[in-house]
Amino acid sequence: MSTDPRPLYARATAQAARLVRTVRPEQLAAPTPCAEYDVRALLSHVVAGTRRIAVVGESDEGRSLPLFASDVPDDGWADAYDESRELAVKAWESDERLASTVRVPWGEMPGRVALSAFVMEIVAHTWDLSEAVGRPLPLDPELAEFSLATARRALPDGPREGRPFDAPVPAPEGAGAYDRLAAWLGRAPLSRA
Repeated sequence: MSTDPRPLYARATAQAARLVRTVRPEQLAAPTPCAEYDVRALLSHVVAGTRRIAVVGESDEGRSLPLFASDVPDDGWADAYDESRELAVKAWESDERLASTVRVPWGEMPGRVALSAFVMEIVAHTWDLSEAVGRPLPLDPELAEFSLATARRALPDGPREGRPFDAPVPAPEGAGAYDRLAAWLGRAPLSRA
């Protein structure tokens, strides 16, 4: 993998930040394509995960951080995400960190591979959130294409026991990059779920 994922991660988190700012209070209890998460839980997971990504970019201590942010009030999701994403982007500025081996919850790997997986994760969750709140903004298809390629390298085409993604589901005919990514990750738009 030769693509530097840092510019893509910065773009993906900026896109997510714009989307998080569109979430209205009455949408926080709405379902998402992640069956176990409503919008509030998804935002909590995204903020906590981004905090973890920042720590992994700085050291190897990110594996033990919580999976959910319990310290964010309902009117603070946009600010909390902005703060965590700025820390994460800054933490991965170093060429050395990108080239070094890092420890993440699913094992040890080169920083470049880990950050590519983090791009895939935020892009997938951006799609989840967009679906849940009615697709208020257009999403960058290049980010979805990169994430789909990353997902296809990382995840088997079949059962995925012990992984946070379900087995792939068929993508709708003529599906765009985001819907193909979602299908590869075992998700379906809420209208088809």
